Amino acid sequence: MTAALAIEGLHKSFGALEVLRGIDLELAEHEVVCLIGASGSGKSTLLRCVNLLEPIEAGRIVLHGEEITDPRVDVNAVRKRIGIVFQAFNLFPHMSVLDNVTLGPRKALRIPRGDASARATELLARFGLADKRDEYPDRLSGGQQQRAAIVRALAMQPELLLLDEVTSALDPELVAEVLEVIRELAAEGMTMLIATHEMGFAR
Repeated sequence: MTAALAIEGLHKSFGALEVLRGIDLELAEHEVVCLIGASGSGKSTLLRCVNLLEPIEAGRIVLHGEEITDPRVDVNAVRKRIGIVFQAFNLFPHMSVLDNVTLGPRKALRIPRGDASARATELLARFGLADKRDEYPDRLSGGQQQRAAIVRALAMQPELLLLDEVTSALDPELVAEVLEVIRELAAEGMTMLIATHEMGFAR
């Protein structure tokens, strides 16, 4: 059976600093894997390499049988298949929550506005944000912003979801609500690669 994600012999350096030294990793369909380690150990860099935000020095990354690190690959096409959520929510401040969530599906996937809005509204309701769809991000709590960022990634219907330290910028009482969303996604079979330094969260 083909792995959902296979990383083979991955090397990544920033100048003289070698951050990733021959990483091998396999992720099965519907599997959730946590990358644990101290801040600065290369977890975020690995996720950025998987999403092709960082070029790699050596090795290969294969997504559902296709080598995405092949130089001939259409990077934008690959990124449509991989969702990524950062610790800094990265929501567009000048757009409502609904517009943040529907932007990708409308622009990248060419989904009509009405269809994109219907799906976004459904996702927002599922994650307790139905009443926030017309709000701007600065009117939301940190936990709500992070949930909105996860919904935005899910609206693209990704094959793989990357979560980069998504709870580390949150107050402790907001961590639980974001974890609940991630638990639900895991239960539904979303394939996820999660970087965290919180052992309780990984467990």
